[in-house]
Amino acid sequence: MNYKIRCIREKMKLLNIQGLIITNPLNIRYIIGIPVEGKILITDRENIFITDARYIEEVNGFLTINDEFVIYDAKDLSETDNQNFFQNCENVGFEENYVTFAEYENIVRKHRIKNMEETEGIIEKLRMIKDEKEISNIEKACKITDDCFTYLIDYIKIGMTERQIALEIEKFFLEHGADGEAFETIVASGINTSKPHARPSEKIIREGDPITIDFGAKYKGYSADMTRTIFAGYVKDELKELYDLILRNQEKISKEYTDGTSCKMLARSIENEFYLYNYTLIHALGHGVGLNIHELPIISHNSQLTLKENMVVTNEPGIYIPGKYGIRIEDTIKVGRNEPEILTKSSKDIIIVDE
Repeated sequence: MNYKIRCIREKMKLLNIQGLIITNPLNIRYIIGIPVEGKILITDRENIFITDARYIEEVNGFLTINDEFVIYDAKDLSETDNQNFFQNCENVGFEENYVTFAEYENIVRKHRIKNMEETEGIIEKLRMIKDEKEISNIEKACKITDDCFTYLIDYIKIGMTERQIALEIEKFFLEHGADGEAFETIVASGINTSKPHARPSEKIIREGDPITIDFGAKYKGYSADMTRTIFAGYVKDELKELYDLILRNQEKISKEYTDGTSCKMLARSIENEFYLYNYTLIHALGHGVGLNIHELPIISHNSQLTLKENMVVTNEPGIYIPGKYGIRIEDTIKVGRNEPEILTKSSKDIIIVDE
């Protein structure tokens, strides 16, 4: 049986769920292995994938007998008023964080379900631990991102706009084998760096500006996430002090990204260090990376989770002074049993770009 389906069925037993409906496209891709539209039904007897004529041939060609899926064309089911796949299931799970109330009512009616139960994100929790193929795809996404940063160091000049740089990043990704951007690239300069999620604008890079670039390629559906802050022309003294503080703590805490480490402890450690210098970490220290750019676990002082071997997560401390400037440094990291592996390998030394 499909290994991921077997793991899901084991989790279903713990929740006293006999059936499950999966509609989140990323969860479907995680299980099926390809980006196709449809839904998965896990019943007490079989695993069903319902799609439409656009994907039937691709799905039939990709899924093997070992995957043990029965494949249906949605059109054929609609013509037969849908089979009652869950007739022997007392409780059927649904993705409560993805399904709207209207969709919920439609599922109950369409499949004549007796009782619907929340599933507590069982698939998202399984996705936290990456397999060998997933890690390989993330490593490739990180390699493309690193190569792009190397290119940017020579490309970026004083007088360019933030938007110009962001567009060049997207172009580089597409020309070097990526699916595209893993998320909307952040390029912020000068005063705009004080906004953690600033969007690229027509602001011109000026001498003395810090430039924060938060970006990542997507490869075969899997994401990279890296932030580097570089400088135009020269580095102001107060910015160098801030940069050194962030980098020192970022590199120190990265070494703690090992199996069994508390996510809360990691975040508290950085928060406490920043507090000593009268700064505050205003966002989570990190998050999981995979099919989605933000996945479990979230590394924050509110988290109850611990890191596990082969999780892929970020470490991204930042400090932001409203109306002045900000600095963030971020890596994508694979959690190891005894030591982590930093997957984004671009230099974190102070880098200055000129005219």
